[in-house]
Amino acid sequence: MHIKPKLTRFDLTMIVISLIIGTGIFKSPGEVAVRAGSPALFFSAWVLGGVVTLCGALTFAEIGARYPTTGGFYKLFSYCYHPAFAFMINWIAILSTTASVAAVSLIGAEYIIPLLPTSLQTGTGTKLTTIGLVLLVYLINLLGIKMSARAQNLLTIFKVGMIITLCLAIFQSNGPVAAVSPVMPAGNPLASFGLSLVAVFFTYTGYQQTINFGGDIIDAKRNIPKAIITGIIVVIGVYLAINFAYYYVLGIGGLQQNQALAAKMAAVVFGRVGERITYVLMFVSVLAYVNVNMMSVPRVYYAMAEDGMLPPIFKRVNPRTQTQEAGMSIFAGSVIIILLLISSFGEVLNYAMFFECIGLATAAMAIFILRKRTAHLNNSGIYTIKWYPVVPLFFIAVYCFVTFSIFMANPKATLVCLAAFVIGLGIYYLRRNSANTIKQE
Repeated sequence: MHIKPKLTRFDLTMIVISLIIGTGIFKSPGEVAVRAGSPALFFSAWVLGGVVTLCGALTFAEIGARYPTTGGFYKLFSYCYHPAFAFMINWIAILSTTASVAAVSLIGAEYIIPLLPTSLQTGTGTKLTTIGLVLLVYLINLLGIKMSARAQNLLTIFKVGMIITLCLAIFQSNGPVAAVSPVMPAGNPLASFGLSLVAVFFTYTGYQQTINFGGDIIDAKRNIPKAIITGIIVVIGVYLAINFAYYYVLGIGGLQQNQALAAKMAAVVFGRVGERITYVLMFVSVLAYVNVNMMSVPRVYYAMAEDGMLPPIFKRVNPRTQTQEAGMSIFAGSVIIILLLISSFGEVLNYAMFFECIGLATAAMAIFILRKRTAHLNNSGIYTIKWYPVVPLFFIAVYCFVTFSIFMANPKATLVCLAAFVIGLGIYYLRRNSANTIKQE
């Protein structure tokens, strides 16, 4: 049973927004402030991040229009480069996404725990609440792709609305709540700026997974570009607004020293009730993040199974609900297993941006190959990038700069990440040789 298109442009726009806006915007601004040290560099990093992300969105919009397919992020690498490279990139992406979902789910549970009965406010209670959160999202997704999309739409609208409400703090404040002098980072300002971009891009990433829904979107060649561009513009506007509000209320020094940014802002707007509102906001953000990945990751399983890299069971689709019951069950089970092994957010996401930078830069490079191989689509009315090739080249160059910044800051961690890619390559060839042996027998 093949996947049939059921999602509208609005559904995909909400998916784009929710893939990007997770918990990062409530944590990363403090880290950016620490690395930037001054208001000028702080806002320059967020503005440049928005411009670069828009360039990436325009690039992926054309990629999605030219090559709309289920599990598109995997298929793109396989089609434009080589199946081995596709597997190498995507097996790491799946592992890191699964771990990220587990870690972020734990954060969501920690925020909602204070609103639950006292008997659940323990380490075991947090674990059980986290597993319950994952199972709730899993059950919603089993009801069908349209039900998943409706839940995603409501969660995303609520989340964006709450962030905009937090921005009202600028009307309740007469400036920074406390005069805290900013701490300037030591070393080269360019290196500091590069590292601040790492935190910014971590907050902006996720939209590339949109092309995984190529087989689910009605009129994909037209709706994927419009949904990606609309979603990114909304996110950029929301991010710049909330960062201005953070700065206006807390100042750069306050940003550097304040980890609970959303709670502090909510307290300014709502007083004592603000803390509880923050708990709900963070929980909804996490719920939306888990839900959208529950929708996205099994689509990558589907694409890998089509290429014979995963067993055929991952291609099974319920003809009525259009859900991949086996794929979703395995993804949910993997998240729960990781939850049983970790106790805090810890360092689960430490290496995520290195993988993201390599994946995004090489995926964007595919546009040059894709244009040649799909030249017959040039006059078909599909979306094409204006100012090509400047837009994709600028995006690629900045992400290469960020990758270099990560390497210079932590070369040992970078080598570990590269080793993980090599392991993925070995797994690919072992799997392929095993499949060939079975066919010969």
